[in-house]
Amino acid sequence: MELRNKTVVVTGAGRGIGRAIALQLARHGADIALFDRNQADLEAAAALCTAESVQARTYCVNVADESEVSAAMTKVGAEFGRLDGLVNNAGIVRDGLLVKVKDGAVIGRMSLDQWDSVIAVNLSGVFLCAREAAAHMIEFGNGGVIVNISSISRAGNAGQSNYSAAKAGVESMSVVWAKELARYGIRVGSIAPGFTHTDILASMRPEVLDKLTAPVPLKRLGKPDEIAHAVRFIFENEFFTGRCLDIDGGLRL
Repeated sequence: MELRNKTVVVTGAGRGIGRAIALQLARHGADIALFDRNQADLEAAAALCTAESVQARTYCVNVADESEVSAAMTKVGAEFGRLDGLVNNAGIVRDGLLVKVKDGAVIGRMSLDQWDSVIAVNLSGVFLCAREAAAHMIEFGNGGVIVNISSISRAGNAGQSNYSAAKAGVESMSVVWAKELARYGIRVGSIAPGFTHTDILASMRPEVLDKLTAPVPLKRLGKPDEIAHAVRFIFENEFFTGRCLDIDGGLRL
């Protein structure tokens, strides 16, 4: 896909990887619809995108809310007059052990709220946004691209039952949708980032970061721009669909 003059929705676009993705696509000529829950972050990201001489509009959306997602996607179509792409990036973490044990006694459990909140945003949110975006793409009749952000944790990461389950589901759904939507000219792919330098990791103590990077063959964290570059590759390569790109510095969990 040639990005210039196309319209792409990016969820979780206010900061971190989402902001980097939005800016990467804007730099290559795409108009950007930014979805996030924090209006101040949205406005800051939009300012960076419009500086690239493209249109950028903000939408304060909870991706886990069906009515909000439906309304926002409809508004994007009406305001931009087209919808060509979606990057499902929004996600949260609520880490915890399945059961926490001390001296042979169970002293804690992952709560249902921890489970439900992550599944709602990281899995159901991806489903809702993709469903609505695909419907609009089909109605516009121009095809499109959907990129879903999975994670290296999809392989199973201790302390992340909820997150790992959601991210494994994201990759599987991407394969399903690639098969279902190809007939409408819509390609679907996913990306599994490894540990990436975002605001969350930047706040960690140096010794914790050292433990994260120690098993990574390239001995460093990923950069948001490197994940964004992979997103652009999927958009621009017309023969890519149904696959997952691991951008993880060679790390295997």
